[in-house]
Amino acid sequence: MQDDPKTLVSTEWLARHLNDPDLRVIDASWHMPATGRDARAEYDEAHIPAARFFDIEAISDKRSTLPHMAPPVEMFISRMRAMGVGDGHQVVVYDNSDVRSAARVWWTFRLMGKTDVAVLDGGFAKWQAEGRPIEDMPPVLRDRHITVQRQAGLVRDVTQVAAASKLGDHEIIDARAPERFRGEADEPRPGLRAGHIPGAKNLPFGRLLNKNGTMKDPEALRAEFEAAGVDLSKPAITSCGSGVTAAILSLALERIGHRNHSLYDGSWTEWGSFSDLEIATGDA
Repeated sequence: MQDDPKTLVSTEWLARHLNDPDLRVIDASWHMPATGRDARAEYDEAHIPAARFFDIEAISDKRSTLPHMAPPVEMFISRMRAMGVGDGHQVVVYDNSDVRSAARVWWTFRLMGKTDVAVLDGGFAKWQAEGRPIEDMPPVLRDRHITVQRQAGLVRDVTQVAAASKLGDHEIIDARAPERFRGEADEPRPGLRAGHIPGAKNLPFGRLLNKNGTMKDPEALRAEFEAAGVDLSKPAITSCGSGVTAAILSLALERIGHRNHSLYDGSWTEWGSFSDLEIATGDA
């Protein structure tokens, strides 16, 4: 794997740089409610040395009825300052989650105009399996100034996605499992219709990963997008259930050099709740 401090770095890279004064490590673990897992409690028990915990639910837009929507700029600034994450820092985000939630926080930093941020390839599981250092001590936090410039082009709302679906001028890529995409399985959140956005292509996020949880190399990633019928010459909109695993598609697009991509933050939790929006079922 080729390390890239703006997208993805290996456990070997992080081990070499762990004591760099301007490195900040973030635990971005998040779990689906049905798992019964407590990400914060797991972080308190064991994390990479000096890692901060990024609570995806808490650092979100509280004005929205949708889950963990991207935070307002002011909230992001205040939370990052309090966590001691700011200008001039190289950030590495990892998770210990089945849904690879680190990519969501990587995307959130990108949305805020911060590009010196990478996901730890293989996450905490790989780090721990290799016998690398962990601790249960909270990090020493010092306030750090952070400058934010929100990149509105990296996020899409329901109106923009509806237009893209109708016009067919974007590739809408859905990271959910095939059964959910086809409308054959119930959604984990009650009250949602089953199916997908008309015109969307299905690329379950797991197809972008190797068996050990690391991300496939760029050539293999490109092949997965093409096998899913994605036209990589078009702008892309990534989607999923609630905007978490969609970010894995966004990270993969960035890894293959496809820069014209955005994320549908409301994803199926929003689309599936509106009875006046069309839905498609099956593979079409």
